[in-house]
Amino acid sequence: MKYAREASGEQAVVPTAASALPAVEQSEAEGHRGTRNRVARSILDHGPSTAADLAERLALTPAAVRRHLDALVAEGIVEPREKRVYGSRSRGRPAKSFALTDCGRDAFYQAYDELAADALRWIAESAGGGEKGEAAVAVFARARIAAQAERYRAAVEAAAPEERMQALAKALTEDGYAATTRGAPAVAGRVHRPAGEQLCQHHCPVAHVAERFPQLCEAEAEVFSRLLGTHVQRLATIAHGDGVCTTFVPQANQANPQANPASARTSGRNPA
Repeated sequence: MKYAREASGEQAVVPTAASALPAVEQSEAEGHRGTRNRVARSILDHGPSTAADLAERLALTPAAVRRHLDALVAEGIVEPREKRVYGSRSRGRPAKSFALTDCGRDAFYQAYDELAADALRWIAESAGGGEKGEAAVAVFARARIAAQAERYRAAVEAAAPEERMQALAKALTEDGYAATTRGAPAVAGRVHRPAGEQLCQHHCPVAHVAERFPQLCEAEAEVFSRLLGTHVQRLATIAHGDGVCTTFVPQANQANPQANPASARTSGRNPA
């Protein structure tokens, strides 16, 4: 059997620092990256596969396939599994099969955003559309975040009052929001804003859906308000096109103890 050269122009599953290499090394690195993507794609298309299966499908040497599999395992893209054997097992060590991890599947296009948007659209239409539809989506958004809110509540209440913002940011980060906090100076102007802190979410897993359904952003801000025991104000959202979701939280001694969840809505602009 003749084996194809290990080169491909496909988009890589695993990013590398190839651009920092000399031209010859960069070309070679891009070729390996493209082949690695082909290996991962073949597993996606055909399910868990052995190195021999992949070598035959991709016209590569088994040694080359194993080298790429080792790299994909190190990156967390695939994981080895013991191949299931039906009937009598032959002598020798059973061949390992390799399957995509959740991280590996996420490297390929997924239609989750479209599915979620279609589901929310169906909820709105089933409720009669218009204001009734928007209200139904809002009810769903609050119910969706309720389970998250309970996990966040445990972390926030366990922290000292002055550390609750940081505790919330850490809990959000564990859920994939890459959250941080920073001080926010007082702002004087047409609308006076006292000194406080800003909760910054550098990633939003549902940004594409929230762009069409701002109720998701509003429900999240309402949860922040209840957890922190004060009103909060959304200053920016990724869903609206901003680089970071930014929520202003006033200092505790200036906060309204009777927090009104409605005040969590973004003032003066569409929150998403």
